[in-house]
Amino acid sequence: MEVTFKEHEIQEVARQLIAHTKSKVLCFYGDMGAGKTTLIKGLVKQLGGENNANSPTFGIVNEYQSKAGALLAYHFDFYRLNDETEALDLGLEDYLNQNVWVFIEWPEKIKSFLPEDATNIFLGVLDPETRNLKVFD
Repeated sequence: MEVTFKEHEIQEVARQLIAHTKSKVLCFYGDMGAGKTTLIKGLVKQLGGENNANSPTFGIVNEYQSKAGALLAYHFDFYRLNDETEALDLGLEDYLNQNVWVFIEWPEKIKSFLPEDATNIFLGVLDPETRNLKVFD
C-alpha cells in the first residue's frame, strides 16, 4: 500500500490502513514531524477510541480505550530510549502479547524486540502539507 495525502485526509488514510494491515502491531518510521502521531490519532479515532490520542514521548506509552471502556490500543514512543533493553523494563513483551492494537513510534530503537509479523509504515514529508505513506507487511 502506498498513498500520498494531506492532513485533512488523515481519517480516510487511517481507515484504509486498518483495512490493509495483517498485524495489529504497527511500526511507524519517519523523521520528526513526518506525521506519525497525527496518523496514530486518526487510527485511534477510526477504531472507536474514547479520547483523542496524543504523543507519549515523556511517558513512553499511552493506553487508549474504546467508548465502551474496553482496552483498544497501546501507543509507544521510543524516541527517548537510550538502550533497547529499557523497553523490556517497561514490560514490552507483556504489551505485545495482548490482542489489542499496538502503535510504535521510533521502532528502530527496539528492533531486536519487534514481532516478525509487525506492519512497517514509512511516512515521508513531500512538502509542508503533503505526506507519503508506504506500508510493508
